[in-house]
Amino acid sequence: MSENLDKLQKNLDIMFIGFNPSLVSGEVGHNYANKHNRFWKILFLADLTERIYRPEEDGDLLQKGFGFTNIVSRPTRAADEITQEEYREGREILKQKIAYYKPKVAFFVGKGVYLQYSQHKKAGWGKQRMSVIEGVTDFVAPSSSGLVRMKLEDIVEIYKGVIPLLNDKEIR
Repeated sequence: MSENLDKLQKNLDIMFIGFNPSLVSGEVGHNYANKHNRFWKILFLADLTERIYRPEEDGDLLQKGFGFTNIVSRPTRAADEITQEEYREGREILKQKIAYYKPKVAFFVGKGVYLQYSQHKKAGWGKQRMSVIEGVTDFVAPSSSGLVRMKLEDIVEIYKGVIPLLNDKEIR
C-alpha cells in the first residue's frame, strides 16, 4: 500500500490538497480513486480540464500545472479517523511543501482541510483574504466526496472561481 500519493513539482498553477487518501487511493497509488468521489468530473465540469481524467492519470496533470497532496498521508475509510496528532504533524509538513513548491494557488478540496491547515475557526468558499504562505493564494472549495450534500452544480461553480486566479498576474 502506498501512503504518499504526492504528485508535485515546482511552480504549479494549482496544488490540490485533500484530507488524506481513501483506502482505494492508498491501494492503487492514485488520487481521488474512490468511485464515489466526483473530483475528476468536477474538474471537467468547471472547465479546469478538457476531459474527465481517470485517477491513474493524476501524474499526467503535472504537465497542465496541477499537482496533488494531502494534509495527512495515511489512507483511511473516512476523514474522521484522522487523529489530532496526524493533523498537527501534517499541517507542518504541508506548510513546508507549499513554501518549497510555491504553487500559484493552494487549492483546499474541503473546508475542513483548510481549517485544519490554517487553524482558522471559519472560512468562506473561494479565495481567502490572507494566505498562510506568502506568495501563494489559498483557495477553499467543497470536498468532491460523494458524501457532500451540496448540489454538484454549486460545487462546480465554486471550483470555477479559481480560473481567474490562474490568469491574474497579481496573485503572487
